[in-house]
This record gives sequence, structure tokens and C-alpha cells, in this order.
Amino acid sequence: MTKILGIGNALVDALIQLEDDSLLNELNLPKGSMQLVDSDKSSEIQDKSKGLKTEMASGGSAANTIHGLAKLGMETSFIGTVGKDENGNFFKTDLVKNNISPLLIMSDSPSGVANTMISKDGERTFGTFLGAAIELSEDGIVEDLFKGHGLLHIEGYLVQNHDLVKAILQKAKSNGLKISVDLASYNVVEDNLEFLQEMVSKYVDIVFANEEEAKAFTGMEPEDALNSLAQLCETAVVKIGGEGSMIKTGDNIDIVKIDKLTPIDTTGAGDIYAAGFLYGYINNFSNKKSGELGSLLASNVIQVIGAKISDENWENIKPQVNN
Repeated sequence: MTKILGIGNALVDALIQLEDDSLLNELNLPKGSMQLVDSDKSSEIQDKSKGLKTEMASGGSAANTIHGLAKLGMETSFIGTVGKDENGNFFKTDLVKNNISPLLIMSDSPSGVANTMISKDGERTFGTFLGAAIELSEDGIVEDLFKGHGLLHIEGYLVQNHDLVKAILQKAKSNGLKISVDLASYNVVEDNLEFLQEMVSKYVDIVFANEEEAKAFTGMEPEDALNSLAQLCETAVVKIGGEGSMIKTGDNIDIVKIDKLTPIDTTGAGDIYAAGFLYGYINNFSNKKSGELGSLLASNVIQVIGAKISDENWENIKPQVNN
């Protein structure tokens, strides 16, 4: 069985359910964006959201994808940096509990927290304090970490550290791993466009993007963006929200539709879609079937608060996976 390695920001999610969007304006956080915040701003978010319903969960884009793959029965590992604190311990314990090998680097800095503010319409706005997560550096990315793995999944949020991402991709490729990347957020793409374009064309086999990220990357609408992305790598996946997704390998395009659902919370929908698609990819499913599995998982996760599908729902999903 192909073992999958995830690398990303090791974050604890604080999932805050907003009564309305006035708090976003008060905090000067554009709705739907991912803003990096410092410790003081993170504390301000926590203070001003007191009294609102809040849940804690392990998170980070790549970690969410790896969780999904582990739940589907794949062998998985995760590399990230956490603090020697309560949140760091929570993160590690959660990996182990879900049969994910924790290849964690421990730091004296506080663990990172993704303050995830969920609007009534399910839209998410992130005020992310990276904390220890940002200390992941190329020095800690040693060759041995890649051995025994067949696929690397890396989140686009890491591209703010160009040297780190280049080191990860070079070592993964030299060790024969397939590489998938999730572009993460439109503003991250805009801020690192030339670097991302170079990395995708040189190293990446599979790229995942939603329509905003695809437009930021290519300047094009979804269908043209798909064609442009597919010229740079083996397989391009463009997710178009409630309309489903489009997948292109070579000249072959598949359109995957999804059932119309009213989302409770879209946190982790793209991450869990990637888990379903990669499970199919590794198990030699067609692109269409892989996309349908991704959509099945995404449609389940948007019906709950947070980026994780409940164990009960997983039991209902698993019989559908290999049909």
C-alpha cells in the first residue's frame, strides 16, 4: 500500500460560530479571506468572540487531508511543528488516535491556532496565528522523512517560505514520491504567484484549486484555468463550490456534479475533497470516480461544524468508497 506523507502548518482550529458578520468588520478581517495575525490579534479575536459557540479541533489544511486519508484506511504520516504546550499535545494526541504517524518537530514557541470564524451562510474567515507552525524550516526536512512514502501532499499555505517549499519538493521528487499541492487561498496565490508557477511546473503532479485560487493563478475563469493548470502538471483539479469540480489529465476532462446542499460550515471541504481524490488516485480509480469520492466526503463535512467527519458518518461512507 502506498504510504502518504502530509506536510503543512500544524494548527489547532478554534471554530467560532458568528451570529452575524459585524465582528469581522470590527476585527478588520475581510469575509472569506485567510489573514495571518500576530499573538495580540489572535488574543483579540479570542476575547471578542467570548460568548459565541466555539469548538476546538486539530487542523491545518494538509493535516485535514491526511486525517481523511487515514480514515479511509491509508497509511499516513504528518510533518509539522508544534509548541510544548496544551495545544501541541492536543494536536499530537489527535494524530496518534487517528493512526497517523506524527513526525512532529517540537518548539519552545506557542502552538499555532487557526481562528476560524463561521458566518451564518457557512463562509469561513480565518485569522491565523502561525506560532510554532511557521518554524518549520528546510533544516528539519531531512531525506529520511520521505523514505517509505509514495506520495507527498503539501498545502499552499507553506509557500510564504520559498526555501522550505523548494527543499520539500526537491527531496520528495528525488526520493521518487508523487507530489500533490492544494493552492490554499487566493491571497496566498496572488502574493507568491511566480514562485508557485515555477514550483508547480517543475515538481507537482496533482494541483487542487478552487475557482478563486485558479483565477488568481491563471487570471482565467474555471474552465480556461483548468486547461492552463493542466499544461503545467499531470492532473489539475478545479473545484467550483456547489457546482462540483472539473478534472483534467492530458486531453481528458471530467465534470463531477454534486447534490445541492445548504452548507452549515464549509471548513475543510476542499481538504477532505483532496483526501477522497487522492485515495482514488492511489488506488487507480478513474478521475471521475476519484472526484466523486472527493465530492461525497466534501458533502458530508459541510453538514457539520469543523473540518472533520464524525466517526458515525465515516461508517456510512466507507461501504460506498469502493463501489
